[in-house]
Amino acid sequence: MGALAGACASRGGAPTPEAAVPEVVLRPAGRPEVRVKIELARTSEEHQRGLMYREKLAPDHGMLFLFPEEQQQGFWMKNTPIPLDIMFIKADKTVLGVAENCEPLTEITRSVPGKSKYVLEVIGGFAQAHGIGPGTLVEFVNVN
Repeated sequence: MGALAGACASRGGAPTPEAAVPEVVLRPAGRPEVRVKIELARTSEEHQRGLMYREKLAPDHGMLFLFPEEQQQGFWMKNTPIPLDIMFIKADKTVLGVAENCEPLTEITRSVPGKSKYVLEVIGGFAQAHGIGPGTLVEFVNVN
């Protein structure tokens, strides 16, 4: 995600609002909602790079992969030195399943049975800590 534009003065001297930060809102049943500030991966190049080479990831940050259609998705952790939870999300914006605490720096393909249109990567242990699993409702905010 590129740098966010800070508040700047308009002609009247009043500051304009900061650029809207893309977020994913997860609503696990019986638990408080949780918000994740996200970077977007839309292109094939962005999909391939993902979170590779990142040394750390804040607990409320992640990357959302957007695909043109629902299909079986598979992800690996090659060149990714931190453990991640990988959430597979259906077109109806519910969690299909989660690959939890994926081992760093491996080429093992992580997937869940079924088709997903979106994939959210967050720090390992996030899903368990927040009670996120199959059926969790998902909302995208400021994702265009």
